Amino acid sequence: MAKSAFSYTLDEIKQMSQDVLKTAKNLGASAAEVDVSLSIGQNVSVRLAETETIEYNRDKVMSVTVYFGQQKGSASTSDLSTQALKDTVAAACNIAKYTAKDAFCGLADAELMAKNIPDLDLHHPWQISVDEAINIAKEIEAAAMAVDKRIANSEGASVSMGESSFAYSNSHGFTGGYASSRHGMSCAVIAEENDAMQRDYWYSTARTAVDLESALVIGRKAGERAVRRLNPRKISTCQVPVLFEAPLASGLISSLVSAISGGSLYRKSSFLLDSLGKQIASPLLNIVEDPHIKKGLASSPFDNEGVATAQRQLVRDGVLQGYVLGSYSARKLGMQTTGNAGGNHNLLVQSGELDFAGLLKQMGTGLLVTELLGHGMNMVTGDYSRGAAGFWVENGVILHPVEEITIASNMAEMLKSIVAVGNDVLVQGSKQVGSILIERMTVAAE
Repeated sequence: MAKSAFSYTLDEIKQMSQDVLKTAKNLGASAAEVDVSLSIGQNVSVRLAETETIEYNRDKVMSVTVYFGQQKGSASTSDLSTQALKDTVAAACNIAKYTAKDAFCGLADAELMAKNIPDLDLHHPWQISVDEAINIAKEIEAAAMAVDKRIANSEGASVSMGESSFAYSNSHGFTGGYASSRHGMSCAVIAEENDAMQRDYWYSTARTAVDLESALVIGRKAGERAVRRLNPRKISTCQVPVLFEAPLASGLISSLVSAISGGSLYRKSSFLLDSLGKQIASPLLNIVEDPHIKKGLASSPFDNEGVATAQRQLVRDGVLQGYVLGSYSARKLGMQTTGNAGGNHNLLVQSGELDFAGLLKQMGTGLLVTELLGHGMNMVTGDYSRGAAGFWVENGVILHPVEEITIASNMAEMLKSIVAVGNDVLVQGSKQVGSILIERMTVAAE
């Protein structure tokens, strides 16, 4: 992809969204909202130094939701011609006539719309040719293969770049939109010894290419992680401290967020029902949501309903300070939206003083988890049981890899049993958190 080039300018898709609103009004809709989005991207992958795939994408879509009082209809199209847009609005209006009335549907409240929209520096096109991307991917893979002669095979390395632009409008008179980018590099290799094989990977993602980890670092980490998993040993079933490596610790935070999100709450399918203002976790857990971090992977000046976003404390000293709500779920709960239609924004988990080595030392004897398998959590009860792999640790020192084990507990208990959060923070998504040490879990093995 030689240069960044959307099919339409931001002003053009803003105008398009406003035209759609006018069409909806002319067809009798009492309210409407519309999103017009464009995306372009390029991805290349290599395997064993040979180019495997070259992919391009160029997508566009308009989605509209109309309201006739308490009746709602939605439709979308990838054809942005004037007639196609009109036909799509008409289809949404027709759908609305056949839907049941829902007292909780509708636009977010007008007074909550974003007034001042800050520039969060989210758009950084990566001007890179296919040949350059292929060379970088080969460099990543070569760095991984060079780590150890036991790395005998590769699942490949990839380099991707993507840009998007969107405009959102609703009949409150709100129109907003911006362009953003997201680029990434990754590698997965296979180490082999004594007819046994182990696989591992590493990746980096960022808004701008200069913030990505280098090709050599990504490859080296992928190679080192694969080799260190060779020759796993069996362990006996036990109850021990468990340290979740930073890439997996974000999953614990994701489970917490799911449990305090609107859909789970109003359906009464969460183990954290009615927890607002209550102690839900260890006093060591502090989480801030900050939607306005420059170049943040989950930054946004407004949510999917045009509601202004703002920094807030989600958890303070283990006490839940707020839920994660869009306007629909908020109304179902008799509350106000928190500006989270579409999901959470950057969640920053406060780190402790210990680095990764310090966490191992504090744990003493226990399990370091570096891979989780399956989706073994019951959101209603909090019961947690997942296949895992990692390393056995004694006296703060990693002794050997382990696999074919299951770790089990209850998420409510796990949150309250957090005894340390490391400062080895990894930024790979919407949750920024270091490794998390849980005081005790059941490790089922032989």
